[in-house]
Order: sequence, then C-alpha cells, then structure tokens
Amino acid sequence: MYSEKFQKSLAAVEAAREKNIALEPERMTAQQKEDLLTEYHPDYKKDEFRTLEIGPNKGEQVPIELAEMLQAHSRITADSVDLTNPTYDVDVLIIGGGGAGSSAAIEAHEAGANVMIVTKLRIGDANTMMAEGGIQAADKPNDSPAIHFVDAFGGGHFAAKRELLSKLVCDAPEAIQWLSNLGVEFDKDADGTMITTHGGGTSRKRMHAAKDYSGAEIMRTLRDEVLNRGIPVVDFTAAIELILDEKGNAAGAVLMNMETKEIMVAKAKTVIIATGGAGRMHYQGFPTSNHYGATADGLVLGYRAGAKLLYAETLQYHPTGAAYPEQIFGALVTEKVRSLGAKLVNCNGEVFMHPLETRDVTAASIIRECSTRNNGIDTDKGSAVWLDTPMIEKIGGEGTIEKRIPAMMRMFMEYGIDIRKEPILVYPTLHYQNGGLDITPDCMTTNVNNLFVAGEAVGGIHGKNRLMGNSLLDIIVFGRSAGKSAAKAAKETTVSKLTLDHVTKFEKEIADAGIATEKVSPKLLPDYTRKQK
Repeated sequence: MYSEKFQKSLAAVEAAREKNIALEPERMTAQQKEDLLTEYHPDYKKDEFRTLEIGPNKGEQVPIELAEMLQAHSRITADSVDLTNPTYDVDVLIIGGGGAGSSAAIEAHEAGANVMIVTKLRIGDANTMMAEGGIQAADKPNDSPAIHFVDAFGGGHFAAKRELLSKLVCDAPEAIQWLSNLGVEFDKDADGTMITTHGGGTSRKRMHAAKDYSGAEIMRTLRDEVLNRGIPVVDFTAAIELILDEKGNAAGAVLMNMETKEIMVAKAKTVIIATGGAGRMHYQGFPTSNHYGATADGLVLGYRAGAKLLYAETLQYHPTGAAYPEQIFGALVTEKVRSLGAKLVNCNGEVFMHPLETRDVTAASIIRECSTRNNGIDTDKGSAVWLDTPMIEKIGGEGTIEKRIPAMMRMFMEYGIDIRKEPILVYPTLHYQNGGLDITPDCMTTNVNNLFVAGEAVGGIHGKNRLMGNSLLDIIVFGRSAGKSAAKAAKETTVSKLTLDHVTKFEKEIADAGIATEKVSPKLLPDYTRKQK
C-alpha cells in the first residue's frame, strides 16, 4: 500500500527493528518533560487562547474556538419560548446519550426516579464508542487505589481535585464489577481472571479491556440496559438552553428537534449534563478522534446558566492518531498498540522516546520530532512518525495482533496496510477535553443547584492531563454517582416557576462588554456537516 516515497524510510525501520525491540530508552526527567511541553504542546501556545470577558470565569483563558461559543448569543430569546406548558415533565433529565448519560440513567431509574435521556444524535453516538484501549481499576493483589491515585495525580501534573480523583480510583473496582454483572465481556484468562495490561504513566498493569473495542462493548451493554429498562430516549433532539426556576435551580431544558427545528420544553426536578467532549471544535486546526457531536455543548449550556468551568484551557492530544491514509486521518490508534510492544520511531528508524511516557509528553515528543528535529515522514496531510506494529508479533508471537487488537488490524487492512507486517504512520489527534464544569464529589456543579455533570464535560477529575483508561472509568464512576445524586435530590425538590431570565442577563453581559459577535451557541455540529441555524 505504501507508495515509493515511503520505501526508504520503511527500509530503515525494518533494518533497526530487532535492535529497537531490545532498546530501553531512558525516561525523561521532570525538568525535561516541562521544557518539552512548554515548547511543543498545543496547550502552551498562548496566541491560540483568548481571555473570557464575561461569565463565571471572566479573566481566564480558554481556546479561541471555545471562547467564541461561550460568549456567543443564545439560539433563543427568553420571550420566544412558552415555559407554561412543558412537552416533558420528569424527575431527572439527562442531556447526552453516551456512557456517562446511560450510566446515570440506569442508576437514577434504579433509585425509582422518572428519568429521560435527550440526545442530539442517537443513544450510543458518543466518544464512549470510540474508546479502544480499556478501563483502569486497581483490583489486583499487587495494586491498590492509593497507587492508582499516585499514578493519575502525577500524570495530571498534580492538578486534579483530590476529592474527585480519590472517588475515581476508590470506586474503580466496583465499577468493573458493575459492568461485568451487566454483561460486559472483558478479556479473561482460561481460569476466568481478567487480563490487565500497562498504559502510559501507569506503574501497574490495571488496564481491563475487551480486545480493542472496549468502549463499544461497554456502550453496547449500557445501551441495552437503558432500553431494556424502558427508559425514554428522545433522540435527534438537542438541548439548546438550560431552564432555571425562580430560585436559580436547574429545572429543565429547551430542546430543539435536529430535523424539524421544533422547539420543545422539558421540565425536570434535576438535570444531568453528560454531553461529552469538544474534539469537533478542531482547536488549532488539529484532526480529532471524536464523534460528530463532540462540540462542547454542555460547557456552553452550563456556563450561560452560571456554572463555573475548571481547566477549560487544557486539552488532551492523543499522541497516535492515524496520519495515513487520509480517509482515516485523525482516527484513534489506541495506546494499547504501544502497551503490547510497538514503539514510535522516526524516519531514520530511530526510537526517540520511552514508549510509556504520559500522553502529553508523547504527543509533544512527536510534534518535536516532526518539526524542529525534521525527522518526520511527509504525507499529503503533513508530517508523521512510524508506529512499528510488527514489533508486537515478534514480542508476543504470531496471532497476537489479531487476538488483542483486531479492530485496529481490520481498519488498516481496509486500505491495504497489514499492521502485522508493516508499521503505521501516526501524529497527535485532538482527543479529550481535560477541563469542563466544576463539580462537587456528588457531581453537582459548584454554583448552580440541581445541575449535575458526568463524563467528559467535567473538569478537575484528571487535572491537566489524563491517563489512558481513566476516561472510560470516569464515565462509569461519575455517571453512576450523578444518577444516584440527581435521583435523591429530585425526591427533595419542588420546582418553582420556570424562567429563562439568565439568557436575558447573559445577552446584557455580551452587550455591556462590547463583544461584537454574530455567532450563536451551542454549536451542535461541526462546520463541515449540514449547518444548524
């Protein structure tokens, strides 16, 4: 499949393979990592950020593309929507139908609440489906939640909210058991013991996986459970504005049918935002591994209602997005490929970093290799490096790739690339929204009552960088927690008169700040799909 222009570099990779398998590169020092990130990681490029002029995070910087959405006009006006005759009236309204939203729905339903999911695509159309590598949990004798905490806290640059990270790691073993009981088919040895592997930044093998379609397997199971319970799902319907009551508590959402543009009102005693990430905002022009609906909707809705953001300036660029062929440009190449033994090598066949550095360090290393070091491989979409996948079979034996990462093998085989025999070209892809809405351990936002958040829309769980496998974990741990907390709060809540006064107030803030914009938000879909007006 590879054209003639790649052959010289391919030959160098093949010639160095045996030596590179045996090579154990040195890990970077803390100072080397900091210097590398400062110079090469996209989060450190100050001209790509803008200072917010209004809202709860006024004075803080966020990516330019996000700032434009946070400071945009609402899709509605306060007087254009009749709130007196709601289309739906429920205890718990969940915005988002991915892993976090589905987990929340299951637990809220289990607690006896009247629950409804609203999603702008379909239930399961979410980043959860795109996750491949696995889910972390310290459930082996040589491991513990404390060790998991240390790994994740350091990997997140010691910036995580301790109470959230503690909850994540302590609830992890139970989350794995909960998923297993629901029917998730994790990889197991012949005796039934779950197989675990390393991930970048981990000191123990605690990655539980379902081959390399872990997210899809988890989402399949959660979706089935939601539907089997008869939980209502309103699909192809976007939440375009939160509704508050006169007391300032979250009390529902204004909905819009994505096809007909019909406006509806959902009244609720509590609301859960589980809208996922922001990859389709394409910050700094990066490709993305995210699904089409990942446009930071939850951050926009929460912010306009008065909820504070935390670490919204930090994103995760997965180091290995597919860089060739262009048909799959940006598609996720799971970190599991490297945990199975494949190493990153440059155009000269040289290993240029330790294979298990954290994702931000790895991404920055690749960017450096392709820029100032000029050791990348030129493609039609830019520069890239090799991920030497044939190493896996040499280390693990013939059949390892087909057994452990079959989806990855099939994806590249569609384009004539046999990853068992040929390396693949990779470059960082926009992958995860580290920052999001600020919450308490019970998943409620810190300054809007009865507004709960779970999954990628949360800020602070991982700090300023996330370790592999902790995102699938957080959607389960915090999704379940949000569902339980929202159901409990709903039992104690009486909703007063519904209002959209916060929309009017926000429009005044835009005017008073002199912000000249014609943009409306939330974005709903990326610019290259059918545009929403």
